[in-house]
Order: sequence, then structure tokens, then C-alpha cells
Amino acid sequence: MRWALVKVCLAVTAMVVVAFAVPLGLVVQEMASDRAFSNAERQAATIGPTLSITTDPGQLRKAVESTQMGAARRMAVHVPAIGGSAPVEIGTTRAGAHAVEETRRVGRAMTAPLPGGGSALLQPTALGSGDIAVVEIFVPESEVSNGVATAWVVLAGVGLALIVGSVAVADRLGARLVRPAERLADAAHQLGEGRLGARVPEAGPKELRSAAVAFNSMADQVVELLANERELAADLSHRLRTPLTVLRLNAASLGDGPAAEQTRAAVEQLEREVDTIIRTAREQRAPASVAGGGAGAGCDASEVIRDRMAFWSALAEDEGREVRLAGVDRTVRLPVARPELAAALDALLGNVFRHTPEGTPFAVDVHDAGDAVIVLVSDAGPGIADPDAALRRGNDGGRDGSTGLGLDIVRRVAESTGGDVRIGRSMLGGTEVRVWIALDDRARGGSGGVRTRRVSRRKRRG
Repeated sequence: MRWALVKVCLAVTAMVVVAFAVPLGLVVQEMASDRAFSNAERQAATIGPTLSITTDPGQLRKAVESTQMGAARRMAVHVPAIGGSAPVEIGTTRAGAHAVEETRRVGRAMTAPLPGGGSALLQPTALGSGDIAVVEIFVPESEVSNGVATAWVVLAGVGLALIVGSVAVADRLGARLVRPAERLADAAHQLGEGRLGARVPEAGPKELRSAAVAFNSMADQVVELLANERELAADLSHRLRTPLTVLRLNAASLGDGPAAEQTRAAVEQLEREVDTIIRTAREQRAPASVAGGGAGAGCDASEVIRDRMAFWSALAEDEGREVRLAGVDRTVRLPVARPELAAALDALLGNVFRHTPEGTPFAVDVHDAGDAVIVLVSDAGPGIADPDAALRRGNDGGRDGSTGLGLDIVRRVAESTGGDVRIGRSMLGGTEVRVWIALDDRARGGSGGVRTRRVSRRKRRG
């Protein structure tokens, strides 16, 4: 579109330049010719008073030589025969006798082209005897076209400058039109490739600004829909896997017998069906580039931890597990939605009950690091031999009896704020899962969210 606009502007400007420059050049050429012949008529009129007084050849020759044209050998006087005397011709003659006689017969000035180039102005002048003498002035071609070449060059330069200027202006205007369209197309490609953070600056002409606003609104709706779907997957884990874990542990304590075996088989089958449902929802959820919470999402980490620990404490008491809480006696605001943080805690605590023997103590600690909040879930179990592999399994869900959603939910909650998840050895001797949640403007109430997140990453690397 940009080059099409340039071509159109080039064609229109070229036609305008030709339409005005060519007639103007012809007018200049005509004015130069009129100026040359008007000057020749004035020079011819200078010898008129002498011809009205005398026709003596000697006096006429002196009068002709005294003029500018006569001195330049460009003037001639044709005097007809008077009273039986022979015709007299004074000066350098170039016009033919036929042109002189035609001028004398017509009685007005005439212009006769000359074979060698140039023209001759023939001016009739009345004599005292009533006869007609003809004054001839030679007008060379250089005088007729004097200044015409310069005028054509100037007109060509002005026309070229107009064309170049119009092309430059058209190119700038085309760029102003094309760049927003290119940004819109690029953002559409990015959105199609799964980069849901792609947005279009609302700049450019009114129509393209409207298109950018519509695109950004559509992208926001897509992100919101995918975030809702992601929350649905986490909610399935929160609502289904947690009760199933309790049910499976209770079924394990029923002892032996056909009814107990049937109950445990039914629980295992139900757990497999739930795993299948969660995996299906997980395959259709939003990619990792979608942020977890909305613009105003946030919760109190201490309140959420206390609430979830109240849920798990009954099972911990039944299994004889010692539970320790630390750092939950004060408000700790996080830029994470409450359902997501609750789902992440349930996933971590469910892993503790699922992968450690009964009676194994565990602890949940909350630390406020200023620019980040660290949530530690540790236990005194056998630990994890390969933490990196556990994180990978949490990402791909490749284990039997596991959807892979647990650690993946925890990781996505942390990464949505710029944090991360790490697995290590706890002070209790078992596994420690550290969830680093970076704080942004919504949690801190400040205006440096991006800067704070970068600082927290540098500190974490250090």
C-alpha cells in the first residue's frame, strides 16, 4: 500500500507539472520572440524621420550607420524609384525582393524567415513624395530564443523538485498508514503463535486506531478466557484430587476383606478417571505466557495458609503427623489470586501426604523478603533423589497415578509474578519446596513493579 500511494502521488504530480510547466515554457518562449521583434520595430522607427525629410543616398547611408542596428550591419533601407530615378538600397540586405514588395503593397510590418537562420523584420515607412520605403532589421535566432533555455531549465528543476517533494511526502504519509497496519499484522501473528501478551499501540489514522482498540480488546478477552480455563484446571485439582487423597488414605485403613478391596479398587478407578479429566483440561489450558491473576488479583498468604492447614490438620492428626506453622501471624499480601494460591498449597501438601510415610512431620513457613515472599513446605520424609527430574515430571505428568499438575500449578503461580520454584533438602531431613513469589505494584502499592521484579531476580541469582 505504501508503494502504491507513492506511485499514485508520482503520477499525479508528474501530470500537474507537465500541465503547468509546458504551457508556461511556451509562454516564455513567445514572450522572448515578442521582445526581440518589438526591439527591432523600435530600431526601424529611428530611421523614419530621416526618410521623411530626404531620400539622398549619401545622407541616408550616414543616418543608417549612426544607428545601433546600422553599425551592427543589421539594418537596410529599400527606397523605391522616385521621379524616374533608380531604386536605392542602403545597408546589408537579407530579405528577398519579393518580401520587400509584399510589405510595400500590404503597408504593414511583416516578418520574413531567412534561409541561413534568423528572421528579417520589414517595416514600411512613408516618404515625403508619398511613396513607401521599407526598413529591414535582421533579428538573429539567438535574440528570438534569448532566456528560453534558462527558463526551461528552471521549470524542469522546479518540476523535479515538486515531484521529489511529493514522493517524499507520500512516502511519509504511506509509512504513517502502513506502520500501524504492519504492527497490527505482526501482533496478530504473535497472537496466533501463542504469545498472548502481544498488543498493538493505539496510534495512526482513526480507522487503524479503531482496529487496534478492537484487536487489543479481542486479545484481552482471549487471555481472560484462557485464564478462566486455567483456573478451571487448578480448581479441578483443588476440588477433586484433595478429597480423593483423603478418601484413598481412609480406604487404606479399612483392613482386609472383599468389601475393603472393592472400596480401594473403586477409589483407584475413580482416581484414574479424575486424572484423565485433569489431563484433558490441562492440555487445553493457556500457555505459560498467560499471567495467572487479573489486574487487581491478590490475597493474604497467611490467611490462605491458615485456612488450608485447617483443612489438612484433621488428616494430619489421624496419621500422627506433627505440623509446624511459621510466619502466618501477620498479613502478607501477594499478587496472586486466592484460588490459585490455595490450589498450589493443596498440591504441595497433597504431595507430602501422598509420598511420605504416616507420622512424618512437616512444616509450612512464610518469609517476607521485602521484594518477594518465600513459602517453604518441608517434611522429614525420605527426600527426592533427583529434584530436577521431579520438576520435569511435574511439568509433563509422566508418572503413573499422577496428572503432573501439582508442581506445574505451583510453578505457574510463582512464574506469573516473576518468581520460581526450587526443590532441595529441608532442615527436617526430607524435602523442601521453596516457592519464590515476587511482589509487584499490586502487592506493594508502589509504581515500580517491573523494576522490583528485576531486582528480585538479580538477588535470587546472587
